Amino acid sequence: MTLLVVAILLVAAGCASTPQKSPAPTPSSTTPTANPYASLSSADRDRALLDATTSGDATKVSQLLDAGADTETRDARRRTPLLLAVTEDHVDVARALVRAGADPDALDHQHDTPWLVTGVTGSVPMAKVIVTAKPDLTIENRFGGLADIPASERGHADYVEYVVENTDIDIDHVNDLGWTALLEAVILGEGTERWQRIVRTLVEAGADTSIRDPKGLTALQHARTRGFDEIVTILEEG
Repeated sequence: MTLLVVAILLVAAGCASTPQKSPAPTPSSTTPTANPYASLSSADRDRALLDATTSGDATKVSQLLDAGADTETRDARRRTPLLLAVTEDHVDVARALVRAGADPDALDHQHDTPWLVTGVTGSVPMAKVIVTAKPDLTIENRFGGLADIPASERGHADYVEYVVENTDIDIDHVNDLGWTALLEAVILGEGTERWQRIVRTLVEAGADTSIRDPKGLTALQHARTRGFDEIVTILEEG
């Protein structure tokens, strides 16, 4: 009986002294991946950022920004990545740039800013992104106009409605041609449903319908001359 106990103790001691292997480490799914653009020179990163912005590659733009690319780098026409993103209507790219602190008021060679260009494209989703960057709504384009004026000319009804309802833009601002957004909507518009909506939006927002162009004509007089009966009615009722 004593021998049996000794044998059991010896076996137990041998097992205890046997080193236990630790389980092999498994790769973590959250292990960070090296930034593929970290080794580029600053000049190469900036050039790559302009290219990625133009092509709309939001993932690459984010990686380049994380690697230190300059949000305010310029192309040959003084356009920043954000202005390029707005021009091409790459909303996800613009969102990444705004998040990184891109300037919504950066002027290019023809005195456009990212915010001003939204009035040319008429993109409401883009306007919503740029608004979060708190752009200066008083900066004028090369014609002395604010963003709502080219939008009114081009028939961007949704855009005009968004800007009028969600910003404090001056809807009675007069550009270098002597025209307001209302005057441009009538003088340069087509009088169809889109421009009718714009005129209604501006009138309901309190636009001054008595403002005259350099020839002394009001929007109502222009509408009558052009035979825009629906717009005449909107202006008369307003």
